[in-house]
Amino acid sequence: MTYSLGAIPSTTPFVLAPMAGATDLPFRLLCKEYGAGLCYSEMIDCHGLVSQNRDCLELLLTNAAEQPVVMQLYGSDPAAMGEAAAILSEHPIAGIDINMGCPMEKVVQTGAGAALMKNPRLAAQIITAVCKNAKKPVSVKIRSGWNQHTITAPEIAKIAEGAGAHAIAIHARTWSDGFTGPIDHEVIRQVMKSVAIPVFANGDITSHEQGVALLQKIGCAGVMIGRAALGAPWIFSGAVNQHPSMAYRIRALLRHLELAEIHLAPEPNLSKIRNHAWKYFRGTTNGGAIRRQIDATTTYPALKALVHTLAERVLQPSA
Repeated sequence: MTYSLGAIPSTTPFVLAPMAGATDLPFRLLCKEYGAGLCYSEMIDCHGLVSQNRDCLELLLTNAAEQPVVMQLYGSDPAAMGEAAAILSEHPIAGIDINMGCPMEKVVQTGAGAALMKNPRLAAQIITAVCKNAKKPVSVKIRSGWNQHTITAPEIAKIAEGAGAHAIAIHARTWSDGFTGPIDHEVIRQVMKSVAIPVFANGDITSHEQGVALLQKIGCAGVMIGRAALGAPWIFSGAVNQHPSMAYRIRALLRHLELAEIHLAPEPNLSKIRNHAWKYFRGTTNGGAIRRQIDATTTYPALKALVHTLAERVLQPSA
């Protein structure tokens, strides 16, 4: 069965959420291999893309194996967002997403990310500019609002649909909530009632079963999984034990390292790779000790040697 995020086809309703510093090409490819129907890139600064900043250009790295992929833009300048959308449209991607949910202070201080949830007029200008200049389907990732006194998600969703957006993804917390507190399913329902375009639910989906239950409970078009997929790409597959063995975890990490070596410069990206690596051992008996060992590595060869040592202990049959 196929699903769709607007005009973008997806083989399952399970989607990898955009995460800064995490959803690079190797991790997206890994999640795709484990069953993600669609993957989102890290957020890309519209000004950096327009000025052809090297760091921004590196975020555009993609290949045929991960298609369809959606790349996410952020910014608070409608003209720059429109120009960046035009540039991004020339790349081999399936769609463009507008970030209106990032709660990071350095982002909201510029009026971008979740700050747009308290500025519907500017949000409308940005979405209109992106949709006008994009040659790809556009989605918008939002939050419930700025705070509990400013729940603007249904209004923003209607604005997005009217401006030409093809889909909405909602993290059902406000900016002031950050990543704590319960997800507000009622706000998701309100957004779904306010628009005819597909709505994807995001926030605190920590297992495949939980994602299926949410799909059945509220009838959204799909679920978008972020932090729970880190170190656990198997979350996208219902055929995999959601609490796998140490051997299974290490095999997944070895594949992650293999993809990182193929598609990244491992040494300059050591910090990012280490940050991925220790998460494969969360919740395990020796997870804390392994994290300390991973954090202590200062070169990529040292990190790789450590993981291979762990693999030899776990994967090799005993004499």
